[in-house]
Amino acid sequence: MSRSPLLIASFSSALLLFSSLSLYAQDTPAQPAPDNAPQAQPQDQTLAPGQTPVFRVTVSERLTRAVNYRNRGGSTMVEMKGTDLSPAITGKAKVDGKAGRLGIDVELNHMEPPIKFGGQFLTYVLWAITPEGRATNLGEVLPGDNGKDKISVTTDLQAFGLIVTAEPYFAVIYPSDKVVAENIVLHETKGFEETISAKFDVLEGGQYVIDIPADKLPSTQADPRVPLDLLEARNAVMIAKSVGAERYANDTITQAEDMLGRAEDYYQRKQGRTPIGTAARGAIQQAEEARVLTLRRIEQAKEEAARLAQEQAKAKAEADAEAAHQAQLAAQAQSDEDARRRAQAEAAQAQAQAAQAQAEAQQQAALAQQQLAQAQAATAQAAAAEADRQRQEAIRQKEEMRARLLAQLNQVLQTRDTARGLIVSMPDVLFDFNKYTLKPEARERLARISGIVLAYPDLKLQIEGYTDSIGTDEYNLELSQKRADGVRAYLISSSVPPDHVNSQGFGKSNPVADNSTAAGRKLNRRVDMIVSGDVIGTQAQTPNP
Repeated sequence: MSRSPLLIASFSSALLLFSSLSLYAQDTPAQPAPDNAPQAQPQDQTLAPGQTPVFRVTVSERLTRAVNYRNRGGSTMVEMKGTDLSPAITGKAKVDGKAGRLGIDVELNHMEPPIKFGGQFLTYVLWAITPEGRATNLGEVLPGDNGKDKISVTTDLQAFGLIVTAEPYFAVIYPSDKVVAENIVLHETKGFEETISAKFDVLEGGQYVIDIPADKLPSTQADPRVPLDLLEARNAVMIAKSVGAERYANDTITQAEDMLGRAEDYYQRKQGRTPIGTAARGAIQQAEEARVLTLRRIEQAKEEAARLAQEQAKAKAEADAEAAHQAQLAAQAQSDEDARRRAQAEAAQAQAQAAQAQAEAQQQAALAQQQLAQAQAATAQAAAAEADRQRQEAIRQKEEMRARLLAQLNQVLQTRDTARGLIVSMPDVLFDFNKYTLKPEARERLARISGIVLAYPDLKLQIEGYTDSIGTDEYNLELSQKRADGVRAYLISSSVPPDHVNSQGFGKSNPVADNSTAAGRKLNRRVDMIVSGDVIGTQAQTPNP
C-alpha cells in the first residue's frame, strides 16, 4: 500500500534524511564515513556465500545502519544503543531469517520513563525503517524493572534499520522525532559498499497534542495507579477529538469512545489487566484511525473548496461575458429600430435596407441559441466526468482499506489476499491436540483480530475448519466444525456482530499440502478465516470441495 502524506496546515512535517549509505567490502569492518566525504559510486559486486550486505544510513545527525538481511541466512546480532536523548540505553537485537519473514528479538536496558520527554509521551515504539524511507510500527516497548524490556516480533521487510521512539500511544503510524535508541552494526559485520539516499517523514512530538497543552492531557491528571493502556486510550481519544474527529470521522471516534467507556467500566469494576488492556488498546487504534481520517478529510475539504471556488469564478466570468454579449445585441437591436424608423420616411430603397437589418438580427439570435446549446452540452459533460471521478475514488478507497487491513491482520496471523477475500490462517498448534478448545495464544490473537475487524464496518467473516486425512470422514468433519464454531464463538464474545460471522467445517477436503507426510498433515490441520465485504471490494465465496 502506498502512503499518502497528509499536508495539513496545522501540522508541520519534519524530514530526516537517510544519506551517505555506505556498504563495506567483504573483509573490511563497517566504519562511519566523514561528514564531508564524497559519495561513493555504485559498483557491480557479487556477495560471497554467507556474506551479509550492510547499508549504513545517516539519520539526522546520528549514524544509523540498515541491514539487508539474507533470506534463510540464519541469525544476525546487532547492538542497540541510546541516542543523545537517552544515552544510557543499551541492548541488542537478534534477527533470524525465516521463510518469507524475519524474526526480531530485541532486548533493551536502562530505559527511562518516556514522560521525561513531555507529558504527552506515555510509551515507546520499535520501528523498522527501510532504505527507501518507509517506517513500519513493529510494536510497543514498555520498560519494566530497572528499565529493561524484551520484544519479539516478525516482519516481511528484508532491508531495514531499527530505531526506538517515544510516542503518545502505541498505535501511531509515523514515528515522532524523539528517537531514543538505534541499531549499531557490530564490528565483525561484513558487506559491500553502496550509496543510497532516502528520507522518511516524522512528526514533531507536540503535533499529536494539537491545541492541548501537555499538562492538560488526561494522563497528566490521572491517578498513578491507572494502567498505562487506559492512560494511552484517554489521551488518544482526546487528541483525535481535538483535530475535529467528531465532525469528520464521527462513526470511528464514537467506536473509540465506546471502547474507552468499556475499558473505564472494567477498571472501575476491577476486572483485571487483560480485559482493561484489550478494550483500551482497541480504543487507541480506533482513535488513531479517526485522527488520521479526520486530517485526510480536512485536506480533501480544502481541495474541494478550492475547486468549487475556481468553478464559481469561471462561471461568473462566463456569465459576465454573456451579459456583455446580450448588451451588445440589445444595442444592435436599438440601432436597427432607429434605422427602421428613419426608413419609414424614405423611399423603397430605405425599406429594403431595413429588411436586410432585420435579417441580420435574426442571424445573431440563432447564434446565441447555438452558444446556449453548446454551454448546456459542456455542463452535461462536466457532470459525467465528476460522476466517473467519484466512482474511481470509491474504488481507490476500497483498495487502500483492503491493503491496510491486510497489513494489520498480517501483524497477528499469516494473511494472504485472494479472490475470495483476505484469508487469515490459524495453524493447528493454536488448538489442543485432536480437540477444538482454543489455546491462550489463540484467544489472544483472536482478540487482536476482533479489535482490527471492529474498525472496519460491514466486514463479513467466514470461518472454515479443515483437518488432515487421518481418521474417519465423520470424525474429521465434526472436529473441523467444532473448531470453526469455537473461533466464531470467541469472535462474537469479542463484540463482532453474530450476523457477520459464519462457520463451517470441511473435514479433510481442500488440503493445502500432501497428507502423506507429517509436515503436510500439520499444514492441513487449520482454521481459515475469510474476511470479505463490499467495504474492501470483495464478497466471500464457498470453497470448491
